[in-house]
Amino acid sequence: MTAQRLEPGNTAPDFTLQDQDGASVSLHDLRGRKVILYFYPAAMTPGCTTEACDFRDSLASLQGAGYAVLGVSRDDVAKLKQFAERDGLSFPLLSDADLAVHHAYGVWGEKKNYGKVIQGVIRSTFVIDEDGVVEHALYNVKATGHVARIRKLVGLTA
Repeated sequence: MTAQRLEPGNTAPDFTLQDQDGASVSLHDLRGRKVILYFYPAAMTPGCTTEACDFRDSLASLQGAGYAVLGVSRDDVAKLKQFAERDGLSFPLLSDADLAVHHAYGVWGEKKNYGKVIQGVIRSTFVIDEDGVVEHALYNVKATGHVARIRKLVGLTA
């Protein structure tokens, strides 16, 4: 069963999670800034590395446009730290080991993996405005080319 999905205009569910350095990151602390919140299946896998490195490579322009970038997975803090160090990721990678935030955003559920239906993380990205309202809710995204699509959605050239 897949959780209820968010839609543009919904209030983004608040959360506090630990980042790769063990620091607490809360969505409500980012009010007044725009946020790109993305969920990925597992640190250090090929697709997730591609996506994270694309966000890394676009970070300066996204931050220049007022966006904070947050990545969320169910990996533990130690694995996230290893991922960040290995690939030079300078934005928060958040650990949601109990999947509470995944469920709140509707990104845990049935998906196809090599033709088999399994329960897992549905790669998804949310663009949240300064007031904590979802502007874009993108589910089942592809890792490759995704950041370019986000850049176009938020008005930055690819």
